[in-house]
Amino acid sequence: MTSCKKLQRKKIICIGTSTGGPRALQAVLTQLPKNLDASIVIVQHMPPKFTKSLADRLNTICDIDVKEAEDGEQLKEGTAYIAPGGRHMTIIQTGGRAKVKIVDSPTVNGHRPSVDVLFNSINKLTNFDKIVVIMTGMGTDGAAGLVELKKDSNVYSIAESEETCIVYGMPNAAIATKQVDVIAKLGDIADTILNYIR
Repeated sequence: MTSCKKLQRKKIICIGTSTGGPRALQAVLTQLPKNLDASIVIVQHMPPKFTKSLADRLNTICDIDVKEAEDGEQLKEGTAYIAPGGRHMTIIQTGGRAKVKIVDSPTVNGHRPSVDVLFNSINKLTNFDKIVVIMTGMGTDGAAGLVELKKDSNVYSIAESEETCIVYGMPNAAIATKQVDVIAKLGDIADTILNYIR
C-alpha cells in the first residue's frame, strides 16, 4: 500500500541560490536528464530582466527545458522555472496540479524573489515529494523556509558544501538549522537529487 502511494506522488525540486548561483545552476541543471520525473522551481537572487537571459542561456545547454516562470503556468516535469527578477515566485495547487503564481509583495530577507517565499508556498502542496537544494549565496535566505518545510512535509534537503561554494552564507545558514539531510559538493548535487527521486 505504501509503495503504491509513493508511486502516485508527484515530485518537485526547489532550488535557492544567490552569489555564484548562475555557475552553480549550470553545473546542476546540465546534469539532469530530459525525461526527469520532476518539475524544478528556482529562486536566483537577480534584478529584473537578468533572469530571462539566464534562463534562455541555460535552456540552450541543458537537456531539460529551462525558462523564466510566468504567472499562471502549470508546472511540467522535465522543466525548470526560474523566478523573474524583482518578483516573488510562489507555487499554488489547483485540482491536484501545481501552478506558478507571481506576486509583488514586499522583500523578504532583503530579497525579491526570496527563497523563503518559494519554500513557504511549497509547504502547502499535497501529494508531492519535495526536494529542496540551497546553494552558494550571501545571507540566510531559505533557512527559515526549510525549518517550516521540515515540520510537516515530505522533504529531502540538500546543501552545497563549503568546499565548492563561492559564498557559503546560505548553505551554512541552512546547515545550522540541523534540517539538512545531505551536504554535497556542487558536482555531486545532481546525482544526489537523481538517486533520491529514482
